[in-house]
Amino acid sequence: MKRPRREDIPGLVVLSAPLLWAVAFMFIPYVIIFTYSFWLKKYPTFVPAFQFGNYAQIFADPQYYQVLFRTGKIAIFVSILSLLMAYPFAYFLVFKVRSTRLRALLYMAVIAPLWVSYLLRAYTWKTILGSEGVLNSFLVWTGILGQPTDVFLYNQFSMVVTLTYIFIPFMVMPIYTALEKIPKNLVEAAGDLGVTPWGTLWKVIWPLSLPGVIAGATFTFCLTFGDFIAPFLVGGPDGVMVANVITSQYGAALNWPLGSALAIIMLIIVLAVIELSDRAQRAGRIGLG
Repeated sequence: MKRPRREDIPGLVVLSAPLLWAVAFMFIPYVIIFTYSFWLKKYPTFVPAFQFGNYAQIFADPQYYQVLFRTGKIAIFVSILSLLMAYPFAYFLVFKVRSTRLRALLYMAVIAPLWVSYLLRAYTWKTILGSEGVLNSFLVWTGILGQPTDVFLYNQFSMVVTLTYIFIPFMVMPIYTALEKIPKNLVEAAGDLGVTPWGTLWKVIWPLSLPGVIAGATFTFCLTFGDFIAPFLVGGPDGVMVANVITSQYGAALNWPLGSALAIIMLIIVLAVIELSDRAQRAGRIGLG
């Protein structure tokens, strides 16, 4: 075995801290959860075993895969809505705003909410969409509604709106970075060749910005898929997501093996999305030459 050289020792020391942190707080917990997923629940405790009953229960009981489907659907809607709002904004910043100071100010306005407590941001939308909230007050004041309604809260609509607001900065940042890296002379050359602005957008800018779009969609989807605070605050029974079910299994239900199996399934789905994202980015780079 080759011994490390003396000049390599400082680098190994620096790397040891994050490596130990990753092992202690990521790898070991994953191993524990994976092990628990095969155990049996025998009230009031759990029995070590190696069986697939917890996984079989998840796929045999409709309520569990319905929750998984609902979670995926909400995550997809949030990703699409975030993209539809983030891309025009990032495009406007990069190609339309000439002032560097104004561009930085607008960019900071988007990412500034990340410095505010997540709980506060989610609770803000509960206040806005509630029966006594800003939206209901405005609709009653304009005469559109005769009286306040709860239709805007405790459903999947409120979930999508709240999660889009919370996670849209993670869509804006990679798209903005990708657009900023596009050489301006390519855009100017397309215009000189008679390509319309829309043609330039679809044939030049969009393909070159796809890595940012894919990265933003991956961030937004995965963060939404694992969220459990927003469903608790604004989701209601129709907005329960898989993370809420996992929380209840570890809490009131006291069924850690089933909760662990759900957590492993959720982890596999997220890792699969990340892998597909990575393959799509590599395919895009190959396609662009």
